[in-house]
Amino acid sequence: MSVSALTKRYAKALVTLGSEQQMVEAYGQELAGVKSLFASEKFLRLILESPSFPMEKKSAILTELAESMGLSDGMKRFLGLLLAKGRLKYLPQIEAQYKDFADELSGVLRAHIVSASKLNQNQKKAIGTGLEEKTGKKVELTVSVDPYLIGGLQASVGGKIFDGSIRTQLKRIEDTLKKG
Repeated sequence: MSVSALTKRYAKALVTLGSEQQMVEAYGQELAGVKSLFASEKFLRLILESPSFPMEKKSAILTELAESMGLSDGMKRFLGLLLAKGRLKYLPQIEAQYKDFADELSGVLRAHIVSASKLNQNQKKAIGTGLEEKTGKKVELTVSVDPYLIGGLQASVGGKIFDGSIRTQLKRIEDTLKKG
């Protein structure tokens, strides 16, 4: 089974469980917290992912970690399952898939805008409102600046990229001129 299919399966199962227990957002926050901890504490992650370290000790470490973080019982069981199946190394991908499934369930669409210059609040609001009207979903917008674009915008919405930057338009003109 591919890693993508595997991570989708675990994420979907956790979203389904969270939905049944009305804990979708809580599970998302807990999962993000654990992912963040594993990213910052590489030694901890390596111990928990090590096939040569005894499972009983890994389980005890994970249980103590879950207690100290105040994780819910559902999240404790989920992490225990990942540990038992040797899937903790896929936690970042599972967390990303979980966000996607949770957003789909709640009708939220995440969009990322890259602009050549800083956008003011009115411009951000206009872009967000326009996307909400087009998609019929609540849009959570993040914006970054990349002066390399020269002018215009690039938008990443629902896995699709829309490129209206001057840099890309100049590149297209260059390619057309080269072809003759």
